[in-house]
Amino acid sequence: MAWQRRRLRLNWEQRRELEQARDHAPRPYVRERCAALLKIADGAAPYAVARHGLLKPRDPDTVYTWLARDAADGLAALTGHAPGGYRRSRLRPAGTGRARAGGG
Repeated sequence: MAWQRRRLRLNWEQRRELEQARDHAPRPYVRERCAALLKIADGAAPYAVARHGLLKPRDPDTVYTWLARDAADGLAALTGHAPGGYRRSRLRPAGTGRARAGGG
């Protein structure tokens, strides 16, 4: 089985939309994702973009996920998934409720 590089083909309107978001989006993660996709559309390998094409090196699987989301739903998918995951509050561990003094 031959290995093929993932490619991204954009029409003029899609490219313009990604450039606009890359240059003007208020959230940094949206700007980064758009910049990565534009580099891939210009012919760079997704692996190379992940490792050396962004301000901070990323796991290649992350960039491939951005490609898949863009293919599925376009720019809306890139802006709708914020980075990071669920984080519990560190002030009070889960499952330990405080009993009130004096009962009640």
